[in-house]
Amino acid sequence: MIKQDLLELINSWENLPLIIKRLGEHHEDFDTLIEIALYSNEPQSWRAAYIVDKVHENYPNIVLPFINKIILQLKLEKHSSKKRHFLRQISLNPIPETHFSFLVDYCLIALTSAKEPPAVRVHAMQILYNISEKETDLKPEILAIIEHEMEYHSTAAILSRGSKLVNKLRKQIERKE
Repeated sequence: MIKQDLLELINSWENLPLIIKRLGEHHEDFDTLIEIALYSNEPQSWRAAYIVDKVHENYPNIVLPFINKIILQLKLEKHSSKKRHFLRQISLNPIPETHFSFLVDYCLIALTSAKEPPAVRVHAMQILYNISEKETDLKPEILAIIEHEMEYHSTAAILSRGSKLVNKLRKQIERKE
C-alpha cells in the first residue's frame, strides 16, 4: 500500500477495521503507517498514530521493532495527541536501556507539566514506573513525584493510575528495606 492510498483511507473512521486487518496481515504496509505517524506533517498524521495504537491492540508484536524510532521522535514531537499515542506505545513495550536517561528526563517533565493533557501525563507516569522496575534506585523518587502530582495536580486519570502505581511502589520499597 502506498502512502497516498493510506492517507486517503485514514480520512474516514469507517475504514479503521479494514486498515487494522490489512496492516496485521501485511506487515510491510505498517512501515508506511509508522512513517506517516512519526514524520508526516499531514493533518492525518495524528490519526496514523491512533491507528498504530489500535493495530498494537490486535497485533502487539508489530510495533516493537519501531520503539526506538518512536522514542527518538518524542524529542521533536509537539502535537499532544501524537505524544499521547507514542508514550502509550512506549509504556506497553519493553524499553531499551539506551533510552532510559532521555525517557526519565522527558517523562518527569511531562508528568509535572500543567501544559500536558492528563493522558500524556499518565503514560509518562507509567513509563517512569516501568523504568524503575529495572533501575530500582529510582523508586523512592518516582513515588514522591507521583504522590506530589496526585496531591497538587490531580485529575481522575492521574489519581486512578497514580494510586495503583503508588501502592506497587510502596510495597516494593518496603520489601527492599
